[in-house]
Amino acid sequence: MADTVRIGVIGAGMIGNVHLNVFGKLENVEIAGVADASLPAAERRAQEHGVKAYETPQALLDDSSIDAVVIGVPNRFHAPLAIQAMEQGKHVLLEKPMAISEEAARSILDTQRRTGRVLMMAHQMRWSGIARAAKAKIDAGELGRIYNAKTGWLRRKGIPGWGSWFTRMDEAGGGPLIDIGVHMLDLTLHLMGNPKPVSVFGTTYAEFGPRREGIGSWGTPDWNGYYDVEDLATALIKLDNGATLSLEVSWAAHSAGLPEEPFVHLMGTEAGIALIGNRGTIVRHAGGEVVEEELKPMEGEEDRLLLSRHFVDCVREGKEPIAPALSGYVNNRILSAIYESSRTGSEVKLHWD
Repeated sequence: MADTVRIGVIGAGMIGNVHLNVFGKLENVEIAGVADASLPAAERRAQEHGVKAYETPQALLDDSSIDAVVIGVPNRFHAPLAIQAMEQGKHVLLEKPMAISEEAARSILDTQRRTGRVLMMAHQMRWSGIARAAKAKIDAGELGRIYNAKTGWLRRKGIPGWGSWFTRMDEAGGGPLIDIGVHMLDLTLHLMGNPKPVSVFGTTYAEFGPRREGIGSWGTPDWNGYYDVEDLATALIKLDNGATLSLEVSWAAHSAGLPEEPFVHLMGTEAGIALIGNRGTIVRHAGGEVVEEELKPMEGEEDRLLLSRHFVDCVREGKEPIAPALSGYVNNRILSAIYESSRTGSEVKLHWD
């Protein structure tokens, strides 16, 4: 491959704009252009960044001079666009969630393995300074064996775009579980060393959305639309190394006394780590006492810049990314199992080939 990687962005919304800004800062990267289901939206974004506007996402994918694409569109389009991009020889940086179902995620994974293209999940929380500091401690063995973890993100009033695709199961694949819960699952499993889930018990609730309560400022409401997803989910996940992981996420909840920030609590045999927002604490026993110390974030570039540079390196060098296609598929299997468990009231067993 030539030194310069040519990248196209599919999605002219806020997420697409973030990628356009970040990739525009990297050396040896050329932004080929942007496409969207709405041509006027693509044209406005293209004008802002001084790049080409493609008439359709298909037109962008048909451009054989493009090496890689960023997919930042509503969830239900992730699988068809990612699969088509790889079929046409392009590498893919895919926004979360991987897909709206386990089956669609499996199709993406199978296509990646068959084509050999790089597919990387754009989970920026892995790249934050505090997450990288925690991972360094874990990889150095300071926590010992991590046997229990708690993670989540409890928003009190944050339902996005009521009635729009955000709150429709057939377009989004779910509510806060697939929106922000996937971030917390991905980060926590990454920190734990990527053990596989073997059983899941979960429950979802829709107590605010159907009443048009708990609505946040994100997204544009569609009052002619509908709400058929959850607004809170909770789950217990058993992992193949014997560890357990509990998850709680909400868009709207009367979560008194709990921070409205993403959190991860890791409990190891030698020490534990708590991450709340961009703050961290490490706790251990020393001399018969419990000792706490601040875990300071690693310094360096912003998370999105590190993520994007890593993707470009993987494309140029043909190496597997830190957040590969398999990680996205594992996340989707857990999400699907939580929804199934909530429907049936029973534990869901997961088997791996």
